[in-house]
Amino acid sequence: MQVTVLGSSGSYPAPGRPGSGFLIEQAATRVWCDAGPGTFGALGLHIPLDDVTAVVISHRHVDHCIDVLAAFHAWAYRPEPRHGVPLLAPQSVIDALSGFVDPGSGGPFAHVFDLRPVEGGERLVLGDLDVEFFETDHSVPTVASRWTDGSRTLAYSADTGPRGDWPQVATDADLFLCEATYQADTETDYPHHLRAAEAGRIARAVGARALMLTHVPPDLDPLRSVEEAETTFGREVALAVPGTRHRV
Repeated sequence: MQVTVLGSSGSYPAPGRPGSGFLIEQAATRVWCDAGPGTFGALGLHIPLDDVTAVVISHRHVDHCIDVLAAFHAWAYRPEPRHGVPLLAPQSVIDALSGFVDPGSGGPFAHVFDLRPVEGGERLVLGDLDVEFFETDHSVPTVASRWTDGSRTLAYSADTGPRGDWPQVATDADLFLCEATYQADTETDYPHHLRAAEAGRIARAVGARALMLTHVPPDLDPLRSVEEAETTFGREVALAVPGTRHRV
């Protein structure tokens, strides 16, 4: 299994740093997981866009889902439109994106995408990958995901505060891709994101074999976030850098 970082900027994109998005590949299966701003264009640098097997969205915040609309335009308004691309997401994501394109129901959005609502506790097969979803500690319905090819496991926290179901999401994960929106001295009253040190502490507690930080906002020094996570994880921590590919 391989994961390519399409974008990892927290909350909003920056030059050279699209919003959250990853390409997860195993054999002929290619899943676009989260579609933050700029990730659809980045996706085309790595695979033909028609090779996308499915799209999985963790939640309806713009920095994770808005490029689904870019994909819709690319696939709908061309001489040979795509139809039936599986789109798996919480119902609130489907409602928001469908409403933006189709005021009613049964319009072009529902033709391009095969709309499949998911929630925590569901497990399904996408081609050569098994994926399981878990609810996170966020301000809107959000799903973390655990991916396996039968031998290796990737865990993705999505956006979350510290009260996620980490033993289910990331125990013994070969790679834990975890959000780290805050640093130790970040002042905030919003409890639904993690500090870098919390990401490291969680990864260590569940026995994750490797930790990679994502969702670091552009106004923070990402190397400092890595250092804070390494202190609690107890070993080297990676940073999700756009354009990089990683074997799980």
